[in-house]
Amino acid sequence: MTEGDPVPGRRGSRWKLALRIVVSAVALGWLLTKVRHADDSIPEQHHGLTLALLGAALVTAFLGVVLSAWRWQRVLVLFDVRVPLRVLTSNYFVGLFAGNVLPSTIGGDVVRVTRASGSIGSSSVSFGSVVLERLTGFVALPLLVFLGFAFAPSIADRPHAWIAILVASVTLGVLGIVLFLAGHPRMAGRFADHDNWMRFIGAVHLGINRLRREPGQIVPVLGTALLYQASVVLMFAFIFRALDLPVPLAAALAFAPAVLMLQVLPLSLSGLGIREGALVLFLHPFLSAGHLPDSRAVAAGLLWYGCMLVVSMLGAPAFAIGRPKAERVEEAA
Repeated sequence: MTEGDPVPGRRGSRWKLALRIVVSAVALGWLLTKVRHADDSIPEQHHGLTLALLGAALVTAFLGVVLSAWRWQRVLVLFDVRVPLRVLTSNYFVGLFAGNVLPSTIGGDVVRVTRASGSIGSSSVSFGSVVLERLTGFVALPLLVFLGFAFAPSIADRPHAWIAILVASVTLGVLGIVLFLAGHPRMAGRFADHDNWMRFIGAVHLGINRLRREPGQIVPVLGTALLYQASVVLMFAFIFRALDLPVPLAAALAFAPAVLMLQVLPLSLSGLGIREGALVLFLHPFLSAGHLPDSRAVAAGLLWYGCMLVVSMLGAPAFAIGRPKAERVEEAA
């Protein structure tokens, strides 16, 4: 391979990005064909309460980023690393900007790992903390689904409600397998002392092993994860209310986490199309009961994504400036 030849990995990434864009476009196009009148997606009464609710959704999204950074901070304690919440929050905003705004296959988590490695002093620990922080979210989401059905058991009788229960159960099952393999000393544990790229797998093992040895650490880690995911559910609830959707809070608690689990599947761009389709699937019984079109559910998904895009823009200045000079010097040292 000569210097001018394209890198296979990058070429493959471009194809993946193009495929996700196509899937999102097809899914959204199919959903929009179900919208007979665009005006039906907007409540008839436009008043200050609607704007206030959308503003509350934006504020909740912002607070959710701070809660995410707090969760990340609690995970880093497992590695005996303490980073100011201000630094982690800034890194999280930058990661959101890279993942939601930039047309790239470089995920926001990759950007977070890169930026945090300087503050932490170890790229492997940075990687391990981000992976564990994400895994805690996939523990919290199914728990919230089951909690929603526990608060209102009658929701389980709604059409397609079983899909939310199935998604939560499969997620917990897959997560259990991942945690078992990552925590087993003969699986991921054998990479803990490696000096090559395998040390990143070993770092995940060290964090899980710390949780196993000190169960008391589970409470702050899982507690912050639950708080963050609950803030996302609250954000959905504000948007549902802004669109006058007759969705009870227990239903939002049961179905919104299932939507979040489905949208992370690597099928579309930022979950576009998948998220809106899942909302139509779960919310149709509530909408039809109130004689509302499914386009309201599509609008709810797009508004949620729009709120996340607006909040993500707060990471643009830090992304443009790059990593702080002090972090670069510390890493070089």
